[in-house]
Amino acid sequence: MPSQHRCIDRRTFMGLTAALATLPAGQALAAAAQAATVEAPLRRKIPGTNESLPVIGMGTADTFNVGRGAEERGAQAEVLAMLLQRIPHPVVDTAPSYGSAETVTGDLLQAVQARGKVFLATKVSTNAVNTMAQFTESRVALQSDSVDLLQVHNLIDWRENLKLLRQWKDQRKTRYIGITHYREDAHQQLADILRAEKVDFLQVNYSLAERNAEKTLLPLCQERGVAVLINRPFQDGRLFAAVKGKPVPDWAGEIDCQSWGQLFLKFIISHPAVTAAIPATSKPKNMADNLGAAFGRMPDTRERARIAAALA
Repeated sequence: MPSQHRCIDRRTFMGLTAALATLPAGQALAAAAQAATVEAPLRRKIPGTNESLPVIGMGTADTFNVGRGAEERGAQAEVLAMLLQRIPHPVVDTAPSYGSAETVTGDLLQAVQARGKVFLATKVSTNAVNTMAQFTESRVALQSDSVDLLQVHNLIDWRENLKLLRQWKDQRKTRYIGITHYREDAHQQLADILRAEKVDFLQVNYSLAERNAEKTLLPLCQERGVAVLINRPFQDGRLFAAVKGKPVPDWAGEIDCQSWGQLFLKFIISHPAVTAAIPATSKPKNMADNLGAAFGRMPDTRERARIAAALA
């Protein structure tokens, strides 16, 4: 088993826990995990269930691929603290192909016994003959016997892997199953699979700069009762480059937005097919800004068009 998937030793664990207690965010991770927010974030139901998810969660691609020391993980601990403090039971999405992200996520959640306080999602990203071993490693890394959502990453060996995911759902190793991709050129194949197969979740790219999902995928998910997680909500930062130097429109306050990032996120989560957006960051300032999009008034159709026009 790869060394990065081993649990941290007791000395490192205790050092990490002590470091988290003195984070400069003003709230220790342990306290943040228990904190309740006065204003409740917007939530969306998982279709066909009585369960709902907050519309803003967190991804871990690139941002949680860090080392084992407390100093190396300080920023990640702080953004997770903010998430747990403000958003009850948020989506935390990771994958075995994200370097050490699964291990970092598992360690930080274990440090404050917060596994049950998140909707934990990961993926399988190998040929089906190796998927069992990979999923076993993922659960070791995440320090959890099961996950809430298990997804076929970027449609890798999707036919055979979906068969395995269904078996594991029956065995209660995962509560939901899904498929993912991050590129628009995969949208047609995603749509074909959604029409032919029963899955609980689709994770896909969608943003003001990549709106192809609006044409077929999002309406199809509404029709088929599939929950939707959105990756690449800022198109890997390119949306911010497009508005660099432009002031946030005065009317943004009418939908409780104080930044371009919040406008970008509210455009996404106001689409009725979208269950949650999962922006990834290791910067506490950015996490605080992202979380602001989960609160307040959501844009209607006219205001969504206004946001889109502001980017043009």
